Amino acid sequence: MFILKLLRQKKNISQTDLANAIGVSLRTIQLYEKKDANIPKKNLDKIANFFNLSISELYASEVNEVDVVYKKLTKSKTKEQLHKITKLGPGKYVIETPLIIAENQIEYTKNYNNFTFLKQMPSISFVVENVSVSQYISFEITNNSMWSNNHHGLPNKAIVLGKISTIKELGKSSNAFESWIIVLENVVMCKQIINYDKRNGTVTCHSLNTSPEFPDFTINLDDVKLLFRVIKKQVY
Repeated sequence: MFILKLLRQKKNISQTDLANAIGVSLRTIQLYEKKDANIPKKNLDKIANFFNLSISELYASEVNEVDVVYKKLTKSKTKEQLHKITKLGPGKYVIETPLIIAENQIEYTKNYNNFTFLKQMPSISFVVENVSVSQYISFEITNNSMWSNNHHGLPNKAIVLGKISTIKELGKSSNAFESWIIVLENVVMCKQIINYDKRNGTVTCHSLNTSPEFPDFTINLDDVKLLFRVIKKQVY
């Protein structure tokens, strides 16, 4: 939780001080602040109590007080926030994001880091149960390659909410049904990633549609500009 660092700085204590206060190692606090480790409920209680907050207030602070961190596969960063998060109640948030429709997707591949361009895009809102410090953008599905008869299917013209991801997170993914938005040089595509070859720097992309026109294929991760995990969909 990035909010831990802000709360700690406001209280003028070190990571070691916080670690000692809740009975964990310095390394554990470092991982918590970088979001590289899940925080067990018992330690969340200790952290919240230490800062005189409830757990819900702790997470609300995470959403409302921390600036958005843009994690991209490239070194460039968008300096301003593109999405808006509104808390409706416990475990219910509205995320309003730019929407990259089919007609704008090629232009998006050239301007994904252009704040002015992105702010000119139409917007759309999703209701979600969890939010985190990240970048969220929505995309229109542009063909039927991800359509299937089960609830994981994404038909042409569906809208998906994407959360920026990294290769590191891809390697940790254990959900075989996850879909991903992959931004390449001149195309934005939605696929499942069924194999991550870390040694060769490639991923194998898979379509849910079993038609022969949508075979599996491999792409080089050096060609990937951005990667988004699909976390919600709207089908019209």
